[in-house]
Amino acid sequence: MAVLSMPDGQKVEFPVLLDAAGAKFIDIRKLQPSTGMCTFDPGFGSTASCESSITYIDGNKGILLYRGYPIEELAAEGDFIDSTFLLLHGELPSKQEKALFEREIKYHTLVHEQLIQFYRGFRHDAHPMAIMVGVVGALAAFYPEVAEVRNPQQQLRACYRLIAKMPTLAAMAYKTSIGQPIIYPRNDLNYAENFLHMMFAVPSERYEVDPELAKALEIIFILHLDHEQNASTSTVRTAGSSQANPFACVASGIAALWGPAHGGANEAVLKMLEEIDSLGGVASIPTMVARAKDKNDSFRLMGFGHRVYKSYDPRAKLMRQVTYRVLEKLGRKDTLLDIAMELEKIALQDDYFVKRSLYPNVDFYSGIVLRALGIPVEMYTVLFAMARTVGWVAQ
Repeated sequence: MAVLSMPDGQKVEFPVLLDAAGAKFIDIRKLQPSTGMCTFDPGFGSTASCESSITYIDGNKGILLYRGYPIEELAAEGDFIDSTFLLLHGELPSKQEKALFEREIKYHTLVHEQLIQFYRGFRHDAHPMAIMVGVVGALAAFYPEVAEVRNPQQQLRACYRLIAKMPTLAAMAYKTSIGQPIIYPRNDLNYAENFLHMMFAVPSERYEVDPELAKALEIIFILHLDHEQNASTSTVRTAGSSQANPFACVASGIAALWGPAHGGANEAVLKMLEEIDSLGGVASIPTMVARAKDKNDSFRLMGFGHRVYKSYDPRAKLMRQVTYRVLEKLGRKDTLLDIAMELEKIALQDDYFVKRSLYPNVDFYSGIVLRALGIPVEMYTVLFAMARTVGWVAQ
């Protein structure tokens, strides 16, 4: 028990709870009923808002686990279906379970033809995230059975539909924004391959998906599936607590993810690189780094350090390897990529960054890879939403 001494001399006892890693938590649920007082903790910096067995993070040690499995192992040795099944059901699938689960996901990749009409109501240059907030919420209009919130089978089917349809909806948002006809999903391809196909194929030409590049994208998806009780996940859980349907809950998560302080971080990285490029490119990096160190200067280096991880972001270690493999394979000459690599070199060697643990994070590397793959900047957060949908529905 923990004992709290109140201003009037009253002492109140609270149970001390332990999590699976042995961390201690004070259970203050009876504080307000017994004393009339509440705690004040903006951002939940010292408050656990729920119990969850899905994801575990130790920011000081740079550990991220999905259901007890290290994220690096899942991304390097497994695939999207393995990790998705794990988050939803608590265990890695058997060979038979995986085949059935993958077939179930592929069965739901198509969207209702009437939903496609929604896309014609948006401006051609609308931000894809604005479109996604609308169309994902609108899915509930096509599946009224999701209102049965106490029916586990209906709720699980809605989860499968969301995971399956997000790539289709995202690719349609992109195609709409550039005025190209939509491309329907191909169920002979895996999750990442199918998305690249729907993004870049055109009716008049044959598009071959490169398996190695699709694997790089799949790793980005796996690394972003879930991340404890962040802003968007907390939003989804809050919406879900009112027994709103899963489509509405995920739409609320997409809205929360949109911000540059959350899902828009890798988009912010590319905008920073473009700013450096406009000010002189690689030659201007020492000046920009000096500005970043100056507390009185508004310029900030995006993609370095992390609010949660006080050591190296465990996702960034793997993404760094993926980044170099993709750049080597494509051999693409790009001034922004040159700037990014020079910034990485400085961040890993400069005492200012090393002492403050301002290492390149997963957003820094994923932004570079997505650019190398030809994904437009405005789609970066959409891809994040596609991946994080798995975590949202699991939560």
